Amino acid sequence: MALGEAETTTRQRRQLADAAITHATRSEWEEAVTANRQILELGPDIDACNRLGKALAELGRHAEALEAYEQALERDATNRIAQRNIERLRVMMAANRPTLNGKGRPEKAPVTLFIEEMGKTGRARLINLAAPRALAPLSAGDAVVLQARGDELVANVGSTEIGSVEPRIAARLTKLMAAGNRYEAAITTIHEAGGEVLIIIREVFTHPNNFGKVSFPSQGQAATSVRPYMKGSALRYDDEEEVEELDTSLPEYSGEPELEEEPAEEP
Repeated sequence: MALGEAETTTRQRRQLADAAITHATRSEWEEAVTANRQILELGPDIDACNRLGKALAELGRHAEALEAYEQALERDATNRIAQRNIERLRVMMAANRPTLNGKGRPEKAPVTLFIEEMGKTGRARLINLAAPRALAPLSAGDAVVLQARGDELVANVGSTEIGSVEPRIAARLTKLMAAGNRYEAAITTIHEAGGEVLIIIREVFTHPNNFGKVSFPSQGQAATSVRPYMKGSALRYDDEEEVEELDTSLPEYSGEPELEEEPAEEP
């Protein structure tokens, strides 16, 4: 291939990759599939395989998604993105359970949830996790509904209970919720094989009864300080990396709302 042709191909790959990521962040999965397939027509590309797998999985085309991830793994046997998603897809397909509630993919949380406002946003680890088969369909960015049950704060995705918030955080939030506060949450990191799920929680309504009470106390930080949990693309294509990026600044949800990058350190 001549030098000029190589430069043209590289430019095309870059443009298509940018388009694929943009489509994914907008949940335009059919367009994301097309863009990633166009990249692969230009030659092997592990990242494109991973992105293609993610897009196909979001569309419920699990057999095709599995094939895409397997192609990525064939070219890089250490590719953790492909490994984890292959495991997840096989579990889902074996269980014949592509969704949590029969209504398609779990609802995604709004990107604004991942903007940290000091005192109003925090992260938490889930305990008493559901079985791996229940966690398999989940990915970073999935919306979580919190429900107080006595002193316990239960986390639900759709109609499925996936675990409960660690006690030190649950104890404070359940009291504030009982007094009228409201919260939204989303998964930022999920390693179902390793039994780990992290979520981000944001206070979205403060009841007058709770005036002056901070949901997530933090020393040495200005109450008005705001910091984004995500940088670059809103969703990542790897469950683990995507989450690790969000988790480093905060806590931990990107290149593939798949579920591998990191937020800027605080000054």
